[in-house]
Amino acid sequence: MLSNGLTDYSSCMARAGNKTRDRKAPGRDANATPGAGSGNRLYVYGRHAVEAALANRHREIVVLKATDRALKALTLPEGLTVESTSDAELAAIVGAAAPHQGMVLHLRALPGRHLDEIRPTENARNIVVVLDQVTDPHNVGAILRSAIAFGARALITTERHAPHESGALAKAASGALDMLPWIRVTNLSRALDDLAEMGYWRIGLHGGSDTLLADLDMGENIALVLGAEGRGLRDGTLKHVDATARLPIIEAIGSLNVSNAAAVALYELAGKRNL
Repeated sequence: MLSNGLTDYSSCMARAGNKTRDRKAPGRDANATPGAGSGNRLYVYGRHAVEAALANRHREIVVLKATDRALKALTLPEGLTVESTSDAELAAIVGAAAPHQGMVLHLRALPGRHLDEIRPTENARNIVVVLDQVTDPHNVGAILRSAIAFGARALITTERHAPHESGALAKAASGALDMLPWIRVTNLSRALDDLAEMGYWRIGLHGGSDTLLADLDMGENIALVLGAEGRGLRDGTLKHVDATARLPIIEAIGSLNVSNAAAVALYELAGKRNL
């Protein structure tokens, strides 16, 4: 039997003129943690990420920098500040290897969100994804994408030991960063207890579990808790879940990347939704 964690998940989304955008900065919840990475130099790139950010009423946009060709493919909101530029200039902003697709959006980080926003809705299946110190932005972006795809309501991470918003994360999320609430908490154990009080059943994905995820009678309100690769769920986190479960991964493979494990688990949970 492997030690707990992801490595043991086996035996487990016409060009505009240069006008100032008519959008006020969103209000902040006094009880929410601030949007991580809040500053003046946050850029997202690629069509899916840019279009989703433009459509997000919670976003404060600074300027869209794009090539003329890319601008022709976009439907832009009124009042958006646009700068026509070149591929070389965009590469200088986000890096030569970044797949910007001819567009880079300069914006502010999202405002903080609060757990109270995701109280279970009656007569519906409510799934939230909780990450215990998953720090790789590509993994978190991919998990956001899977969470949207399979109907989750929110992503919950700690304020520390989690990535900030970034272009790479937004690109991996393919628009989901601006579609799914991302709630950052200061104390994960306390947040898990709050979720339990709201009516969520907390399931820790853990390769050492004797129970397959498919075999659990999970109810309608589920908090799926995943740990970082290598270490997995921390002992303190395991004390604040109601059950653990594993995925049926063959021993020859032994493990799944955390984003892949999240996708498989969310697929399993979505399949049990009452349609």
